[in-house]
Amino acid sequence: MQDGTRLAAVDLGSNSFRLEIGRIEHDQFYRTEYLKEAVRQGSGLDDERKLTPAAMQRGWDCLARFGERLAGFDNAEVSAVATQTLREARNRDEFLHKASAVLGFPIDVISGREEARLIYQGVAHSLPPSDERRLVVDIGGRSTELILGKGWKPKLMESYRVGSIAWSAKYFADNQFTRHAFQMAEIAAKAVLDEALNAYRRDDWDVAYGSAGTVGAVGDILAAAGWPTGSVNREGLDWLQDKLISAKSADRVRLIGLKDDRRAIIGGGLSVLRAVFDLLQIDQMHLTTGGLRHGLLFNLMGSAPDQSDVRAKSVQRLVSKFGTDAVQGLRVAKVALELFAQLHSTLKSTNPKDERQARKLAWAAQLHEIGSRISHSDYHKHGAYILDNSDALGFSLPELHRLSQLVLGHRGKLRKLEVDFDDAEFIAQLLTLRLAVILCHARRDPELSGLQLMCSADHDKTFVIACRSAWAQSYPQSAHLLREEVLAWQKTPWTLAFSPD
Repeated sequence: MQDGTRLAAVDLGSNSFRLEIGRIEHDQFYRTEYLKEAVRQGSGLDDERKLTPAAMQRGWDCLARFGERLAGFDNAEVSAVATQTLREARNRDEFLHKASAVLGFPIDVISGREEARLIYQGVAHSLPPSDERRLVVDIGGRSTELILGKGWKPKLMESYRVGSIAWSAKYFADNQFTRHAFQMAEIAAKAVLDEALNAYRRDDWDVAYGSAGTVGAVGDILAAAGWPTGSVNREGLDWLQDKLISAKSADRVRLIGLKDDRRAIIGGGLSVLRAVFDLLQIDQMHLTTGGLRHGLLFNLMGSAPDQSDVRAKSVQRLVSKFGTDAVQGLRVAKVALELFAQLHSTLKSTNPKDERQARKLAWAAQLHEIGSRISHSDYHKHGAYILDNSDALGFSLPELHRLSQLVLGHRGKLRKLEVDFDDAEFIAQLLTLRLAVILCHARRDPELSGLQLMCSADHDKTFVIACRSAWAQSYPQSAHLLREEVLAWQKTPWTLAFSPD
């Protein structure tokens, strides 16, 4: 990446929103500005798991300030992601629509495992090269990520729904610290994290690292009290718990290093951290400056594993896991891409997004039959469900939902889709996927030399399939299915015409 290039990462966490800005110099990222605001969206979910108006407004106000600072940045220079609170929020689309507008850049809601992958990338790049086996722990406001890895490669990643905000609200709701409250909070945290016992065994890692969030806050308090800087140990956690219990309430805690934005959630965070130490048999955890937003920055720089390559591997894992006919998936992808290219050649499009849309179209084609092991007649519905509920590394949740809608819509009625039919990019993907499935119905390579897909010159919402009459006569079943497809599109704002010579 060229020297002087600006990059920025925005992390919409459950407790704080963070913005990190810097420049590339000699292939290294150097921070020039760091902004952090305690938005506390994690405490703004109501009983129906909806963000309250006040929580949404706090988020919008913060992002508007970030957006002003990001004025003049290009889309390729900024990466913005949201984590557990917006994974849970049922009205996240309402929040994100305005949030992306005020920030000036799209915001991706990422899965827990994708968050864990990015955290590990940020941590790994902040540490010296080493062959050590690493355990990385990140305790956030509403989730805790655990990762095992070596070098720059994460090997095992998981996200658990336990965090400082959630546990503080549930076990220290009145801001009172008692030994019984800590015991109950730790027991509950261990119940959630219990399945990590077998996966993250003590023999599988050499060094434990803590990334940002709760671990960093506890480390700051212990260091200010004279404990070794740069690490957290069991004795320090015991000491801190005793100090909190002695204070009896969050308002009365007087500890150097405890920041005001952490005061109300330190009890929940400490109880989760103690549970992690006990379950995973950790004696000492080293603090690291790397984390989620640094993983985002390294992705932007291209010094982390290529994002498209990570997603391609996720697609292959899904194909393998659900026993999909991989040959047919690749066949449909090849035909869909050829039709997609034909369509865009008639538009004379030079949009750089075309290549990305084509790549996602190919993934949808490879995945279109992943539900077939569940049901033959409704496999498209099951495939869509699988994608909407999968932790596919490299993909944001909106990206997975878009893929799920392509899989759902590759056959059958079109009005069942939860999509905007004015989204021309999605419609182009959907049409070419449906046509490719039709043309590959015999599960062999179709003859395309006599077929052409184009946009009508007279109407911007009309597609035309032109072919030689000899082609239609040679492939009567394909021609019949194409005529049926014409009827399917009549119930949408778009028109499809099939016109043999």
